[in-house]
Amino acid sequence: MSFSSELKENLSKMANLKNKELVKQELIGYLISNNTVCDSRNIYYSTINEYNINRFSKLISNLSIQNFKIELKGKNYIIRLPKIKDVNEIKYDEKDIGLSDIFNDKVMEINELNQDKENEIKSFIRGIFLGSGSVNNPENKYHLEIILRTKESAKTVKKILDKIGINMKELERKNGFSLYLKEGEEISNFLAFIGANNAVLKFEEIRVLRDMKNNINRKVNCETANISKIVNAAVKQTDAIKKLQQTGKFEKLSDNLKEIATLRIENPDASLIELGQMLKNPIGKSGVNHRLKQIEELSK
Repeated sequence: MSFSSELKENLSKMANLKNKELVKQELIGYLISNNTVCDSRNIYYSTINEYNINRFSKLISNLSIQNFKIELKGKNYIIRLPKIKDVNEIKYDEKDIGLSDIFNDKVMEINELNQDKENEIKSFIRGIFLGSGSVNNPENKYHLEIILRTKESAKTVKKILDKIGINMKELERKNGFSLYLKEGEEISNFLAFIGANNAVLKFEEIRVLRDMKNNINRKVNCETANISKIVNAAVKQTDAIKKLQQTGKFEKLSDNLKEIATLRIENPDASLIELGQMLKNPIGKSGVNHRLKQIEELSK
């Protein structure tokens, strides 16, 4: 089972069905997700996951909506139910279900969240994620996405999440309107907000290990690049010294240049700092570099 499927299955088993308002908010989230459509009489929600169709049926049963039917078409579970008339937070528009002005007005009133209002929003966002959300395995890449049926719904949901400090980006897709996150910390905050506590612990564990691995790789690459740079410089310096020896110019060098040249030939792997410490009168890295540069120039 994928990371996303395991997370959603755990969410679908949350025992929070006693509070009718929370149940309604979660159902509204499902209804505006991209996997829900309607016609003139009915609502249809489809999913490939049995746990998801079970959760949806529990929500509507809890709200005393009994006249529904579940079918299996290929790999898809489809639940059909009559249009819900007494939930004034949603509106119907041909094949789409969106959020009504009543719901939008409630969102605009949100300034400071009390516990009840926060729980309602959590249930609403959780319903959207269960309805049409996904999250990549953090071992591979950071990406969480929810897809809404209408552009208006996507904008409203983004406003809500902005107010609670979760800043999702927008993208219009062929199959709907996407809100997504690509930063590990933001994804972790989103999962925590909708109550996916076990997934947050697992996500954070993987994230820490991944970040440590990336940091180690960066350091190794940096050190490798530095070593390569040192080796290339040493080879260039050695070649310059040997050229001076072959052309008879070596003996014409000053004593300081002869001394550093001899040390370089005898210690091809030594750093500039180490070479400087080997001199009779030790000098620093910049002094050694200056002398070797002089040798290179004289060899041209």
